Amino acid sequence: MEKALRTQPDLLSGAPEKLVVALQGLEELLAVDKFLLRKITDHLVNELITGLSAQGGDIPMNVTWVMGYPTGKEHGKFLILDIGGTNLRVSQAELFGSDCDMESIQEQYSIPQSIKQGTADDLWDFVADCVQKFLQSRLRIDLRSKVLPLAFTFSYPVIQSSIKFGVLQRWTKDFCVSGVEGHDVVFQLEAAFERKQIPVRVVALVNDTVGTLFAAAYGDREAKIGSIASSGCNAAYMEEVGAIPKIQGCGLPSDALIAINTEYGAFDNSRRILPRTRFDDEIDRTSAHPGQQLYEKMVSGPYLGELLRLVMLELHEAKLLFVGQDVSCLRQPNAMDTSLFPTLEDTTECMENARRCLWEKMGLDPAPHERKTCRYLAELVGTRAARLYSCGIAAICKKRDIERCHVGVDGSIFGHYQNYRKRAAQALRDIFAWPDDLEDPIVFGFYKDGSGVGAALIAALAVERSDGSLLSRTE
Repeated sequence: MEKALRTQPDLLSGAPEKLVVALQGLEELLAVDKFLLRKITDHLVNELITGLSAQGGDIPMNVTWVMGYPTGKEHGKFLILDIGGTNLRVSQAELFGSDCDMESIQEQYSIPQSIKQGTADDLWDFVADCVQKFLQSRLRIDLRSKVLPLAFTFSYPVIQSSIKFGVLQRWTKDFCVSGVEGHDVVFQLEAAFERKQIPVRVVALVNDTVGTLFAAAYGDREAKIGSIASSGCNAAYMEEVGAIPKIQGCGLPSDALIAINTEYGAFDNSRRILPRTRFDDEIDRTSAHPGQQLYEKMVSGPYLGELLRLVMLELHEAKLLFVGQDVSCLRQPNAMDTSLFPTLEDTTECMENARRCLWEKMGLDPAPHERKTCRYLAELVGTRAARLYSCGIAAICKKRDIERCHVGVDGSIFGHYQNYRKRAAQALRDIFAWPDDLEDPIVFGFYKDGSGVGAALIAALAVERSDGSLLSRTE
């Protein structure tokens, strides 16, 4: 157990003996010790290297053609479209070209499930409508005005041959939109803009991890990695061209730095190293994309709540938890999400906030020992996820021989679930075996909406280098 980050076993006093035994079994099932963390990290390093090879592997390691770091002198006004796993954000950012100064306004739109499961035209028309609403209601822009430059942040794996071109490899999360995989998403988006006569053109296609990396590096030279910890899990970093066999002959200097979108949520799709359980298998089986993104399904937002639900339901069916109560809500897939975890980890003696949360969200009325049990389970599930999450960050650092850096993270988990962040930091200490008296050499920093800020920076660079000399493949 991690000191100060997990409930100690003696705090479960008062729980029935059979329940305590069951919890001990779950602890053995879900705990990830430092030795396994190190094995997973080393395996992930090898997979990162394989992904950069011409043959490739589980991890795509997509080349983005974004070169170098921001200088802090970028300037211009840009629209930003960010399509994530749950919401769509449209914003405008203005960069003032000095002292990393910028201003932005934004609007967020929930993406209906029908759109996520619909057709390409349904998706892009919905996106174009949101952009149109933003232009008219927030910016009050006449749609007959001059063409506006837009940075398109797209949180899904694409193969890019230039900064303005990207073919979707596959949908992840719960998106299953037909007619998009294998096609250029920029072309489809701009076609929707044309259909609706919206004066916008895409100047940069940016993965959200690369955007977050640039947002972090905008005012921090120590930032070397950008990561997303939300409905998905992914990271980006800068790699030397000479270390990327699959783009040898591209015409760029071997020591030039280019942003890599790892897409390492697909790590261990071949099921070789991750400590999967019966709960993970059930989550994968009922997901939108079985057999894919197996690492992501063990560390990111939607799946944490589902894992906790399955564990609680199993204990109930064993007559160890919520005995005699109506658990119909607990039987509903995806009824729990990660937003519940901070409240369930209530450290007060009576745990009134946790009791109220379970009643209001799930219709459950837990006895005092059941509140403590729920806290214990939330901590167990959240700790496993955070520790596995850190393997990805550690692997990039080991691959690039980074001994000290800042990691920029965007996403709801890091923003709202503070214990996840603390446990991820502790996991890095366990992986690298830093001395107790050494301050963390690798430090996480939270960058809310960082992906959008970074996209604006990359758009500014794209416009500045409009000849494409540093932002596209040399054929």
